Amino acid sequence: MSDKPDTTHPTEEAPRVPVRIEEFFAALAMALICCITFANVLVRYFTDVSFAFTEEFSIFLMVVLTFFGAAAAFARNSHIRMTFVTDRLPVKLARLLEYVVLALGALMFATMAWYGTFLFWDDWQFDTTSPGIGIAQWIYTIWLPLLSAVIFLRIVGRLIRFSRQVADRRAS
Repeated sequence: MSDKPDTTHPTEEAPRVPVRIEEFFAALAMALICCITFANVLVRYFTDVSFAFTEEFSIFLMVVLTFFGAAAAFARNSHIRMTFVTDRLPVKLARLLEYVVLALGALMFATMAWYGTFLFWDDWQFDTTSPGIGIAQWIYTIWLPLLSAVIFLRIVGRLIRFSRQVADRRAS
């Protein structure tokens, strides 16, 4: 290992809105999944009957956990990416590619928020119930546009921080 600082991936400023918010809600979702699943295992072991709601709630909470995890990953610039090619590109081209990737990610989550709003509205308007236990489906679908918007904002924040980092490097 070398003692030289990493100049290819310099550190950038931290997000203004703390990532701990997403971390807290992701941990809460994971804790609820664990509690629900453990309670179901205990009830099934002692009574040979299982709770009807556990699978539906666990799937919903897993989706919520994934969205909060994605928001935190984009905020920290630690989302999954393949850098084999980009690490070998010239710096200007790699920066351009980073802009394109962030813009496409923002577009994707903005689109999910937009169409997710229509999905929520349809569930609300037509009083759709969940197939498993028959509760209002909008309780689940409202989180799609909301959490997609959170991820969109985290990507925009990352894009702003990346632009400042590029501008600072050009100035120095």
